[in-house]
Amino acid sequence: MNINDLVLVALILATCVSSYIAWQNQFVFQRYQFHVGSVLRDGQYRRLITSGFLHADWMHLLFNMLTLYFFAPIMLHLFKPLGFLLLYFGAMLAGSAFSLWLYRKRPSYTAIGASGAVSGVLFAAIAIHPMMSIYFFFIPIPIPAWIFGTLYFAYSVHMMLNPRPNDNIGHAAHLGGAVFGLVFVLLLALPFVLANALYLGIMTLPLLYLAYELFFGKRRP
Repeated sequence: MNINDLVLVALILATCVSSYIAWQNQFVFQRYQFHVGSVLRDGQYRRLITSGFLHADWMHLLFNMLTLYFFAPIMLHLFKPLGFLLLYFGAMLAGSAFSLWLYRKRPSYTAIGASGAVSGVLFAAIAIHPMMSIYFFFIPIPIPAWIFGTLYFAYSVHMMLNPRPNDNIGHAAHLGGAVFGLVFVLLLALPFVLANALYLGIMTLPLLYLAYELFFGKRRP
């Protein structure tokens, strides 16, 4: 097993073990989940990171770790372990920070999961290889990565601007992490971005619409 594999396996194991411990101990779960009031009122900024090692259940954990397992090798190969870890934890922080800003007037807002970090890795990989195929269990044909990214952003933006009472998905964390992944590649692998500018430009159109609504429109989450 090489160093890239060791880093990936260690990260997955750490996330699985910490999630399991939190499931068995609600005190741990409550203490380390993302909670707007605890961060802004009490300065518990550790929650921006620790919440990324907690998950709601096995399905939530499995989906995130499988996505990480399949797409992390692209980033590990290109940026090596240090660069990959900067991407992963940077995206985790970006997702939490965006959620904190967006829901700053909702102190009761909580969130958990590595989705922000995983989204950063996923969309960094898409920025590198926008034409690679992405498969889903319920869709019998492969989807080009840039089309998946466009649909993903469109759906996440729609759900953020039109929240539903029973929607427990942290769309803000997903988007914050994903945007960090795109910016990470833009800064450190510009030739890939320039070569794929058309696909990436189309993919980010929903993000431009979200920015307009947040800063100039009247619809806020």
